[in-house]
Amino acid sequence: MENKTRLTRALIVGHGRDGRRRYDPEAKRELVKVCLQPGTSVARIALEYGINANLLRKWIDRYREKETSEAEVPPTLPAFAPVLSLATAQPTGSSLRVVLPNGVKLDLLGVEQTDLPRLLNCLAALPCSASNPG
Repeated sequence: MENKTRLTRALIVGHGRDGRRRYDPEAKRELVKVCLQPGTSVARIALEYGINANLLRKWIDRYREKETSEAEVPPTLPAFAPVLSLATAQPTGSSLRVVLPNGVKLDLLGVEQTDLPRLLNCLAALPCSASNPG
C-alpha cells in the first residue's frame, strides 16, 4: 500500500452554513499537482482525503484550463506582409536594363556606379535556365 500524500496545508478550512466543506485554494492546487504525476490514481487520492473523485477531477480540469489560458500566446503575424516601395521619385543613380537569353527582363533604376560590379557579379553567378543551353 502506498503512503498517504502529505500536503503543506490543511485541505479543509471550514464548513459553510449549508454544511458544505470549504477548501483551501493552495491545498487544492497541491492536490491537483499530485494527481497530475504519472502513475497517480485520482480515485486513490480522493479516497485518502475523503473527497469525491468527480470533485477532484473537476479541480484538475479547472487547473488545466487556467494553466492553458495563462500560457503566453505567441504574437500572431499579420496575414500579409507590407509592401515597401523602393522606387524614388527621381532616380539618382544610373539605370540598367538587362535582357537575359531566356527572355527575363530586369529594369534597375537608381543603381549607383559603385553597386554595378557587385550586381553584375550576382547576375552572372545565377544558374542558366534548363531551356537555354550554356
